[in-house]
Amino acid sequence: MADERTALLAHLMRRAGVGATQDELAALADRPYEEVVEDLLHPERFAEVSDDVLFRYYPQMTAPDTTGASAGRWVYRMVNTQRPLEEKMALFWHHVFATGWFKGEHMLSMADQIQSFRRHGLGKMRDLLVALSRDPAMIYWLDNCENHHDNPNENYGRELLELFSMGIGAYDETDVKMAGRAFTGWTFEQPIPLYPHGAYPARFVYRPEDHDDSEKTFLGETGPFNGEDVIDIIVRQEATARFISRHLYNFFVADEPQVAAWSVQEPNDPEAIETLATVFLEREGDLRAVMRTLLNSDFFKQARFAKVKSPAEFVAGVLKFSGTLGDPTPLMGTLQGAMGAMGQKLMDPPSVEGWHTGKEWIDGGTLMERVNFAVEQVGDPEAPGTRAVAARLTNGDAPSAEALVEGCLEAAGPLEASAETRETLLAGAGAGEHAERVARMLTLVVAAPEYQFA
Repeated sequence: MADERTALLAHLMRRAGVGATQDELAALADRPYEEVVEDLLHPERFAEVSDDVLFRYYPQMTAPDTTGASAGRWVYRMVNTQRPLEEKMALFWHHVFATGWFKGEHMLSMADQIQSFRRHGLGKMRDLLVALSRDPAMIYWLDNCENHHDNPNENYGRELLELFSMGIGAYDETDVKMAGRAFTGWTFEQPIPLYPHGAYPARFVYRPEDHDDSEKTFLGETGPFNGEDVIDIIVRQEATARFISRHLYNFFVADEPQVAAWSVQEPNDPEAIETLATVFLEREGDLRAVMRTLLNSDFFKQARFAKVKSPAEFVAGVLKFSGTLGDPTPLMGTLQGAMGAMGQKLMDPPSVEGWHTGKEWIDGGTLMERVNFAVEQVGDPEAPGTRAVAARLTNGDAPSAEALVEGCLEAAGPLEASAETRETLLAGAGAGEHAERVARMLTLVVAAPEYQFA
């Protein structure tokens, strides 16, 4: 059985990334936990994943006009990055600032938005919201390109308050109208058509002649506010600190009720939310400081297997475990479809509300898709991860049924399996050639209920 320190590091790497191999955990074993956290919080210390091999051998995966190619490349980065928290924060903000390809159908803008989340995801909340408000994919998604000084459109202003920063109940309709007016003139330059010219980015444009520069009263403050002024006011609000802290808790610590219920349903751990919100306010929305507090907290360390993995987390975690995406492969082109069948199509959420999380990820159909995907990846005795587990479990003799079960549970988590699950696994630990026994046992482990949780 894994020791407590290994189990804690595995928990950290599942939440701050998509997991770690047993060799990776062994390399971290002698380092102080807080030091590992600091490396996660400073991705600039490590090299980015190179796309050179991808561009050379799989040019179809560089296509700028399909979500499938971009989603496959993103999962490849999640699996192979030395900057796991950078990718996980990008996935987190994609949940919160859900923007769908299906409206604009300009994939390069969607990819640029995800890159912006990587760049700003651990920075200041103020800078992140300004970048979001200037993002062409978001501007088109929520109609701010239709927001004019003589005909304001409130769509972006409303969602900025309701879903992106403060939550229902922390503002009124006048605040929505004032926010809309503050963002008049924030638009983008239409990119050159994709065909036959190739991919060109859309670019943010501020049109001062189309901006309403009259006096506005927003959240109790009055002035000739622009969009950046509104964001400055938003970030100072206690409601923003609590709302973003609850989002972080829900994504990184333990499943909460759905966001729509937050205005009427208290957090599962109010003390934890208060701790994070206090840091948010004291550090003026410094997200790195908030995440440092979260990852080093007792409430985080104790919340093991308290979250249902999202399809993106599940797929990337399985591929990390199996080792089947250590190098680019044609498999990347199938991953968007696999995640979509599980209920999450990256860069194409169903609405501005994003995806429902927690146990709502799981039903009879999506669970079957998860199990089938995982079994296919680990069930091949020649898969790199499966071979690595087999090598660890033999010293010349075939392991006992108990040792086989324990070793596979440890490799896959380490997972804390129920007595019923262990009994089922022991029943499946039959005779046979060693590599095949390990592969068969791993298929049972990844099909277990416990493997659905992070």
